[in-house]
Amino acid sequence: MGTATATMPTVETLRLMAWLSPAYPVGAYAYSHGLEGAVEAGDVTDAASLEAWLSDALERGAGRNDMILASAAHRATAEGDGAALAETNDLALALAPSRELHLETSQQGRSFLDATAAAWPSPALPAVCAALPGAVAYPVAVGAAAGAHGLARDVTVAAYGLAFVQNLVSAALRVAPIGQSAGMRVIADLSPRVADLAESLRGAGLDELGSACLRLDLGSFRHETQYSRLFRS
Repeated sequence: MGTATATMPTVETLRLMAWLSPAYPVGAYAYSHGLEGAVEAGDVTDAASLEAWLSDALERGAGRNDMILASAAHRATAEGDGAALAETNDLALALAPSRELHLETSQQGRSFLDATAAAWPSPALPAVCAALPGAVAYPVAVGAAAGAHGLARDVTVAAYGLAFVQNLVSAALRVAPIGQSAGMRVIADLSPRVADLAESLRGAGLDELGSACLRLDLGSFRHETQYSRLFRS
């Protein structure tokens, strides 16, 4: 009888898990990426509608775009191309369709890069920080930090996609009539789609950025003046 051997996670894998953990000090708990507005509008009322809304945001909106941007930032950092990294960041910030969504990505990105530089230094990180001295889009910060630490680009992109889903399910548990078990089922259902999306984006460049989530974008504008709200976006 053969003996099964377990593969221990590498230090690099654990580092990525720590960075994308809810405990990482980026303030993700304060943002819902328009989900609160979708609940207010009646677009998300249960687990099924949450999964439908999330799948669109993932595959046709910011989730897909962020994964492309994270990959581009990783590539630019790995190649030592500070100019390309800065250009990727400028594009990422410009793509934010509303004031709140710009705040969401830039505040989390700046917080992520500063926390990572302080707690997880690497020889390549000072150059990243020099190329990104001001506002930083969150996916660019994650991709650049992963590139500076030599983490695998494909794994980083897939992990970022799953974290995108998990953060929004966490927001849904606080603002929508959805229980924890239902929320975990949504994550389980969408995880294979995250993996498929990451695989499909392996060779994607910045020219393939695009979004088809107009209702989400318009909802983020309405959220700015929503009477009662828990989240900043």
